[in-house]
Amino acid sequence: MSAASAVEPLRAANLLSGQPLYELSFISAQGGWVRSSVSGAFETAPVSEADRDFDILFVVAGGNPLAYHEGRVLAWLRRLARAGVPLGGISGGAAILAAAGVMASRRFTIHWQHIDAMREIYPEALIERRLFVIDRDRFTCAGGMAPLDMAYALIASDHGVELARGVSDWFIHTGIRQAEAPQQLDPVRRYDVHHPALVAVVELMTSHIADPLRLEDLAHLSGIGARQLERLAKQQLGQSVMQFYRSLRLEKADEILQQSNLPLVDVALATGFSDRSHFSRAFKAHFGVGPVTQRKQGRLCKTGHRKGPALHT
Repeated sequence: MSAASAVEPLRAANLLSGQPLYELSFISAQGGWVRSSVSGAFETAPVSEADRDFDILFVVAGGNPLAYHEGRVLAWLRRLARAGVPLGGISGGAAILAAAGVMASRRFTIHWQHIDAMREIYPEALIERRLFVIDRDRFTCAGGMAPLDMAYALIASDHGVELARGVSDWFIHTGIRQAEAPQQLDPVRRYDVHHPALVAVVELMTSHIADPLRLEDLAHLSGIGARQLERLAKQQLGQSVMQFYRSLRLEKADEILQQSNLPLVDVALATGFSDRSHFSRAFKAHFGVGPVTQRKQGRLCKTGHRKGPALHT
């Protein structure tokens, strides 16, 4: 299910667009025909013959991925990371990426069955209980049908919301879920937005926290003009598009601050800020205190020593 849910939307995008938008290659440690859990099979090339010319490489893993220690594969993943190849993990794939040491300072998710064990093994890991997480050059999802939702986010980012919705309709999977589902409400209920383009924009924003899109990109991918998008945002969100976008990123930064010991510069990069000073100024303007103070106050509140201020806007 996890592998099929990842590759079928990309095949459908090629079919519906009439263009070869995505070219798929399958790789395994040994190569040859590799059987899935239901005895279907993929014809694969061996790692030893695979090049590094990938736009994204996804690791798909079921069973017990925490017990996987294939040295050749882990070393190969490290080489790809050093070469700047974006990497992804599907179902238990993030556990293998973590074992390869390529998930430091990156937010990611994994199948719920492995979350507690992963937190024990990697106490500093930025693991989130979400359907999928896209953090700069790392793409991870929880497996099952979650790859469908992540694939729609990738297609929308690459080729626009209209094609992504067409792929969703093609598979009769009309309820595209946000990365945060089911832990958080969808944009319609959470932010009380109703215009389809604005819903699409919020979905694009939440899947591009570490690599923020420009206003022009958001408008183009959602299928409306930038001016119309600004009008909708001010009517339904009470602020400009980019002000709302920055608020989303800062709320995510606050979440990371409270849940990890990640250095501020890494928190800044994980939420789309170019440097620590820029991030600190934006954070203080939003919350009323700087990130160092917010982290200290939040932890004091958790230990019961004193309560921090409610400064969220």
